[in-house]
Amino acid sequence: MSRGSVAAADEAAKPFNIGAAWWVPGPHFQTTWGRYGRSRRLVTFERELLPTPDGEELVLDHMTGAAGAPRVILLHGLEGSSYAVYMLGLLRLIAAAGWNATALNFRSCARDPSAPRRLLPVRRPRLYHSGETADFDLVVRTLAARAPDMRLYAVGVSIGGNVLLKWLGENGARSHIEAAATISVPYDLRAAAHFLERGASRFYVAYFLRTLKRKVVDLLGRFPAETAHLDVQRIRRAPSFAAFDDAATAPLNGFAGADDYYLRASSLRFLPRIEVPTLCVSSADDPFLPREALDRARGAASEDVLFRITRNGGHAAFIAGLLPWRPRYWAEEQVVAWLREQR
Repeated sequence: MSRGSVAAADEAAKPFNIGAAWWVPGPHFQTTWGRYGRSRRLVTFERELLPTPDGEELVLDHMTGAAGAPRVILLHGLEGSSYAVYMLGLLRLIAAAGWNATALNFRSCARDPSAPRRLLPVRRPRLYHSGETADFDLVVRTLAARAPDMRLYAVGVSIGGNVLLKWLGENGARSHIEAAATISVPYDLRAAAHFLERGASRFYVAYFLRTLKRKVVDLLGRFPAETAHLDVQRIRRAPSFAAFDDAATAPLNGFAGADDYYLRASSLRFLPRIEVPTLCVSSADDPFLPREALDRARGAASEDVLFRITRNGGHAAFIAGLLPWRPRYWAEEQVVAWLREQR
């Protein structure tokens, strides 16, 4: 590599400032603002139940755009849904472009449209996890078969981005997806789980574990024969993601334990195999992931993967704007603008 190339690479590796909003300082304010400060009534869905080979029904929420326009498949983050504020923000921008969209609700995450806080029950003794790509694969193949001439793009946020990158690596050039983008991916699940055990980040662990534990305990009650190998008391007492994944996620999904799950489900080792133009937006101050894991992900990725790393932005937030009543969500805007350039 020439001296000029090294300098260019070093410059590209430096995170840049997006001009984060002064009224949400720091990564934690950035990360939590959206839940309380964003509208959940930005788009209208058409719901579809897609049968799976194992007897489940995947809940898809469609948004119709112009005839012949591309379709974007969206994957939400941990304990999110198509009604998550960042999903609705992306969908609003996609609608403004005149495109079609389909939001996949992971198993156990779909909401009742008449009462978005109410979860719809699963039909099989399975939940979702950060490396589950079979359901997404079914959605991609179904949509591609329905409209063979329609361009398909995909966007994943947080663990939805992990699922997307893992699937892209699994499929290589055989993918029906022509371009993809992610926001705030926890590329190394083990590093992320342990990073979240520190300081203020433990708040997020407590928040997510409350609903995750409730889902698994409900599953044990509804499917006792299929879940008899799980220890309900161990699940209830789990103080961290690592403990919960070792007690629930791993045995429920055929992994030997939490470390086996993290190794096999992390998108990090699939990044070198991606052969589709892919944009990955992350923040250096993401409270869900250590910076060194982000650097390892960028170093491992194929030439088809473009990283844009900001100095600030928190997790799936990236809030800019001079005034609180006129916020801008930089990562969402970047993702949609970049996909429009791929046409």
